[in-house]
Amino acid sequence: MSLIEFTKRGIYCKQGDFYIDPWWPVDYAVTTHGHSDHVRFGNKHYLCQTLTKPIIKRRISEDLSVDTLDYGKHIKRNGVDISFFPAGHIIGSAQVRLEYKGEVCVVSGDYKIEADGISDPFEPVKCHSFVSESTFGLPVYKWQKQDVVFNGIKNWVNDNIKQQKTSVLIAYSLGKAQRLIKNLAGSAPIYVHNSIANLNEVIINAGVNLPETIRITPAHTKDELQQGILIVPPAMRDSKWIKSLNHPVTGICSGWMQVRAHRRWQSADAGFALSDHADWPGLLEAISATGAEKVYVTHGFTAAFSRYLNDNGLSSVEVTTKFGQEDDEENKADLAEAQINKS
Repeated sequence: MSLIEFTKRGIYCKQGDFYIDPWWPVDYAVTTHGHSDHVRFGNKHYLCQTLTKPIIKRRISEDLSVDTLDYGKHIKRNGVDISFFPAGHIIGSAQVRLEYKGEVCVVSGDYKIEADGISDPFEPVKCHSFVSESTFGLPVYKWQKQDVVFNGIKNWVNDNIKQQKTSVLIAYSLGKAQRLIKNLAGSAPIYVHNSIANLNEVIINAGVNLPETIRITPAHTKDELQQGILIVPPAMRDSKWIKSLNHPVTGICSGWMQVRAHRRWQSADAGFALSDHADWPGLLEAISATGAEKVYVTHGFTAAFSRYLNDNGLSSVEVTTKFGQEDDEENKADLAEAQINKS
């Protein structure tokens, strides 16, 4: 018996008659988190973790029909027990545990195993089958501890201020931006783009404690901004506004910076390998902790990662997804909101 099948609309649970992170509109969508490659417009009804509800309403539509479920709580749909467990990816991200007649399947969505101080930490869930991402599913991707990365960013900012340069960090509006804010607070005033400020308001109103930031407006002088940290989405990276600042320097915050020559970031002044996804050791550790007999590999280096698992005694299947690259999809979402008032 299999609890899930992979269809043209996405992951489908036939027994419960619902989809998990469907790619096309369906009647009932179970949503792992608020990134745009996992939650799409047009579903009749959504089920998500409690903190994800205000996020997807802000990003998609206030009119969405949404039910919520706290971590560790259960509901049944057509006899299938559904529960959510922390994925550690971003605020509100969840692994979806399905159980039916003794069979347990976990669809992890996106995840990372290092606690980031703002998202609920990843929690391994025992299961018979596990759906794992593989965004960074190659041995070259091995992250430094986040304290080391953030110290590097702080040193970079301090050096820029001394040299009268303006520090601009490029980060996705949902997830990475809040993580930077949490961990850089107190090192310099933090100025954020509209898209980030809007999501911060939603997240704070949902009860998450975020340090204070300043929304960037035309009233801010270039000298003021030069003394702080600017966090903007990738859609702003080559904007005229950034180029107009006092000696701007850009720092890309992305796991892709582990390989500095990555084509999308070649024009960056600095790169910080900060990711909201598990690295190679993290993926292997997470999968091992589930005790799963079968692993479905999605999103990323699916062929290479699935082959490695099979070669090392774990049954694995590569799954092709409609939206395989979160960074590209999130860039589109940020682009839609990347309207900054010009002075």
